[in-house]
Amino acid sequence: MSHALIVSKFGGTSMGDLTSMQRSALISAERKSTVVVVSATSGTTDKLIEIAKSASQGRMDDCEKLVFSVKERHLGLAGQAGGQEQTVAMLQSYFTELDLLVQNISLLKELTPRAYDHILSLGERMSSLIFRDVLQAALPNKKVTLLDARTVIKTDSNFGKATPQIDVIEREAMARMNLSGDQVYVTQGFIGGDSEGNTTILGRGGSDYSAALFAEGISANVLEIWTDVAGVATTDPRLCPTARIIPELSYSEAGEMAQYGAKILHPATIAPAVRKNIPVFVGSSFEKDLPGTWIRTSVDHRPAVRAITKRNAQALLTITTPSMYNAYGFMSGLFEVFGRHRVSVDCVTTSEISVAVTVDNATLENEKFIRDLETVGNINIEAGYSLISLIGNELTLKPSLAKTIFSTIDAVNIRMMSLGASSYNFNFLVKEEDSKSVIQKLHKTLIEEV
Repeated sequence: MSHALIVSKFGGTSMGDLTSMQRSALISAERKSTVVVVSATSGTTDKLIEIAKSASQGRMDDCEKLVFSVKERHLGLAGQAGGQEQTVAMLQSYFTELDLLVQNISLLKELTPRAYDHILSLGERMSSLIFRDVLQAALPNKKVTLLDARTVIKTDSNFGKATPQIDVIEREAMARMNLSGDQVYVTQGFIGGDSEGNTTILGRGGSDYSAALFAEGISANVLEIWTDVAGVATTDPRLCPTARIIPELSYSEAGEMAQYGAKILHPATIAPAVRKNIPVFVGSSFEKDLPGTWIRTSVDHRPAVRAITKRNAQALLTITTPSMYNAYGFMSGLFEVFGRHRVSVDCVTTSEISVAVTVDNATLENEKFIRDLETVGNINIEAGYSLISLIGNELTLKPSLAKTIFSTIDAVNIRMMSLGASSYNFNFLVKEEDSKSVIQKLHKTLIEEV
């Protein structure tokens, strides 16, 4: 195969209006994208969520207004894009789907996970339908094909956050796509399908993950993530105006950043790229000529600290029991509870009779999970924290790093810290009200002044 296989993903702001779509189409044409994965138009997923909730709660006036708004926006976009008869007819069929789903939810007064996923899938299905026409106009000499992601991104039936079936995806991608260079495919991020033909979703922000799965499925040469920022920044520019774009990151560094709060990438995005050693480019569709960030296997190991991330709304759970002392299998039993309730843990510390873990505050709303934990030991819950993560390389080999951190933020109480499980991150917990100043001070000391 003489041509490069490129998968390009465009987020919601890149689909926000006709001008943004045309800009994204021009990028796709210039980059010679093989597969273009798109998100729903900006704000549409939130509206679909509210439609589903309103219908289940009997708030039909609110529901009808939202449905009208979604229909009007997408019909307007389709008209601006040329008003292709086939496109408008397909949109109308999607609207019929939405109306029937809303009617059934309203009658049952119940929003099932399956119905929820089906409703949310309509955002990407509508945007990709319209974008296909926009891209075809930009590529008059190419065939632009709309591909239903549900036929390729095969998942289990865990509605709300389905798990992709990697082997099946690769088989379906190769069977359903012509990679000779004669066609360009437009498809949907965020959504998949199970073996029974049900629509599933990969969880919020899952369009990046979808693009990575497509890239893995066709063994792409490059995966491009086009968003509204010009690459991966050293920290959130809203917290620290001196943040700057990182030219390159290793897969491990990027994965740690995504996991610990950087909003630029979905946490699962990196794994498919690693499995096939696919370089990932992150850039802005609004400033396409800026250099952006490259994520690849081998990068320069300087500076030691690449980025600082923050994840708010964290809680510290401390489980204490004397039966833990010198006991075998205690940790296994404890984490079986976390696994059963699908609760993710970020940091863990232990003593002879207690274990402390960090979780999202939302986890505390799961009363059954808390009750099950109480069968293991006494539970102490502290909320209102932020998890600060320093991301870099070989951090465990930097003998002065801890000293520098503590001296820089010596007026702040560090409730918990974790270093050693990975050489790519140093995590610690501070109160949310301290987190902004902590980020700013550490960014100045560890990144700006290095």
